[in-house]
Amino acid sequence: MERSSRDGRPATADESATDESSASEGASASAPEGAPDLQTYAVLLRTLNSEFNRHAHAFAQRHDLHATDVHALAAILDSTALEGRPMTPSRLAERLNLTSGAVTACLDRLERAGHISRTRDSADRRVVHLVYNTGARALARQYFSPLARSTEATMRRFTPAQLATVADFLRTLNQELTAQAAPGRRGE
Repeated sequence: MERSSRDGRPATADESATDESSASEGASASAPEGAPDLQTYAVLLRTLNSEFNRHAHAFAQRHDLHATDVHALAAILDSTALEGRPMTPSRLAERLNLTSGAVTACLDRLERAGHISRTRDSADRRVVHLVYNTGARALARQYFSPLARSTEATMRRFTPAQLATVADFLRTLNQELTAQAAPGRRGE
């Protein structure tokens, strides 16, 4: 993307460098002394996200799933931990920013492949809960066990207090990102 100067003409190399320097100074100024700046966090988070996506896509290919199916499985698996309740098709559509038709197709594929089951809520039969089947959960656990081992090995390098800070940072960042995305979901 070409940068422009303050008066609308294309920026010179010196002006672009000055703008980038000012932007990084602004990001650095907001970080506590000795802490990585915003750009460093952005790069690290994108790299982590890319690595997780690489593993998820490999799992999808190996098990004849779409990438969206793997994201749906993760959302179904994590729903109880994150929200304290089972996932429903409507909440899954919102979470993945998909239409109800796309979610239905995804759930049909996952159910045919034996990864999930749809069950009716006992108190309100109109409500459908999505259940990650035990066998499919074991399959995912086996496939992703190297990732879990790497995570555990990394965690052992930090103190409990440091890990609590990292967890708090990630939890808070997820809350911020979710709040930012909420008004924009569904193309609003």
